[in-house]
Amino acid sequence: MTNEEIQHIVSSWSDTLTFSEEASEFLNIEVPVDELHKICSQLKSNPDLKFNYLFCVTGMDWGKDLGVIYHLESTDFRHCIVVKVKTSDRENPTMDSVSDIWYTAELHEMEVYDFFGIKFNNHPNLKRLFLPLDWQGWPLRKDYVDEENMIIK
Repeated sequence: MTNEEIQHIVSSWSDTLTFSEEASEFLNIEVPVDELHKICSQLKSNPDLKFNYLFCVTGMDWGKDLGVIYHLESTDFRHCIVVKVKTSDRENPTMDSVSDIWYTAELHEMEVYDFFGIKFNNHPNLKRLFLPLDWQGWPLRKDYVDEENMIIK
């Protein structure tokens, strides 16, 4: 299935989605934060798309916005798609978990929480994954300052 065919199907689900190919072979979809779970569920369950494999989840700090990028593949049809979601709420960034759709998201979302502080609603076990439980802050945010390990010249 071509990117145009995928876009034709997905665009019928909501008029708030934004599409681009951004010099990528994959179709990129930007989804509003309040529609993330619904759209992801449809991407997996739609019989013409069957995006049944979530192979990469990346936290992002775009400066003004925090967000997550999901890379999906259909193992049946061998097509891929990129789903982006952003929030401008840097004080309390939250979005719905997709771990009930793709089980592998459970671990990926814990990593994003650990390094970016994005909270995932309905996540079954959201906690720090790599950093100590008493770690202060979110070290992959652009505004993070590590007072303890600063090098002063």
